[in-house]
Amino acid sequence: MITLKGKNIYLRALEPEDLEFIHTIENDESLWELSNTITPYSKFLIKQYLEHSHKDIFEVKQLRLVISSYNDKPLGMIDLFDFDFKNGRAGVGILVKESIDRQLGYGSEALQLLINYSFTHLGLHQLYCNISEENQPSINLFTSKGFYKIGLKKDWNYVNGDFKSEYLFQLLNK
Repeated sequence: MITLKGKNIYLRALEPEDLEFIHTIENDESLWELSNTITPYSKFLIKQYLEHSHKDIFEVKQLRLVISSYNDKPLGMIDLFDFDFKNGRAGVGILVKESIDRQLGYGSEALQLLINYSFTHLGLHQLYCNISEENQPSINLFTSKGFYKIGLKKDWNYVNGDFKSEYLFQLLNK
């Protein structure tokens, strides 16, 4: 049985009811740096995305899941992206939307669930993530789950008139 349930949260597939939640996240300019976004998304485009979100990860090379509390409050999202079955790898992205919900262990629990799922059910050999060198909470989260810093991409992202460097982290399935 595939289980994406933790002690305090569970991961679930996107639903049409997530339109407002995703629209809010995708249009929050303070979060654009995390996803390299520079333009807002319309509800129309997000609705189209949701209509196709049922497609298999092997087809679309991405899996986006909602991090949800057990009272069904959406807390954030966690993604596998650039899914590469042949080489057994995928990128990981995670976001807990509200600052009040951060540092409570939800991200840690969600990341562990996704790691387990990726290695056990998808048969991946490795996961990787890209983190701004200034994002210490994310660095702490990923290193606590065994990710290793394997490189620095100098002046990688242009953000608010300045170039920022980004670390590359990797976790191998042993």
